Amino acid sequence: MSIKIAIAEDNSFLLKAILDKLGIYPEIEVKSHGFNGLELLEKLEKDSNVHLILMDIEMPKLNGIETVEKISQKYPQIKIIMLTVFDNDENIFRAIQAGANGYFLKEVDPPTLYQGIRDTLDGGAAMTPSIALKTLKLLRNPPHFEEKREEISLTTREIEILEQTSKGLNYNQIGENLFISPKTVRKHLENIYQKLQVHSKLEAVQKAVKNRIIEG
Repeated sequence: MSIKIAIAEDNSFLLKAILDKLGIYPEIEVKSHGFNGLELLEKLEKDSNVHLILMDIEMPKLNGIETVEKISQKYPQIKIIMLTVFDNDENIFRAIQAGANGYFLKEVDPPTLYQGIRDTLDGGAAMTPSIALKTLKLLRNPPHFEEKREEISLTTREIEILEQTSKGLNYNQIGENLFISPKTVRKHLENIYQKLQVHSKLEAVQKAVKNRIIEG
């Protein structure tokens, strides 16, 4: 029996990364995708035959936590796992309060994501140990929420290159759009990796979104 999945994710680059992870498992069928919560709700109106939703948090029009609340009320049979770059206490707490059944960061590896989907459909709660520990602490002692962000200083050009990268463009395409050579693009990305302390385009985009350097 196939596992029918829907995804809410507004960044096409990160969406492709999620689809690549799910594509390893033939029994997973991605039925629909929404670039925001509102679009996903409209698709569920037409066809709610979905077992589980992977839900981003930061989205335009209707964010992930608001969308979870609406889906939990209208389609209580559908399980929801948050899949986000945000691991701050407030988002975890509010997502679970809204009705989320699990919480993963987008850097999750394919086997963990797949097992989390299976566990959630079997009635469990999909979380990495670090998120589960945070959740326990939050339930024991709900704090006053204040989100802290890292101080990261990127140049205007570096931000432009990150924005282009988040759209899934390669060195040549970015170079053409910004009127610089692919070699210069590569050098800028090396500087970005060093400043963000990451090792890949995906990690760079995720961290930039998390720290609101670029739009998610």
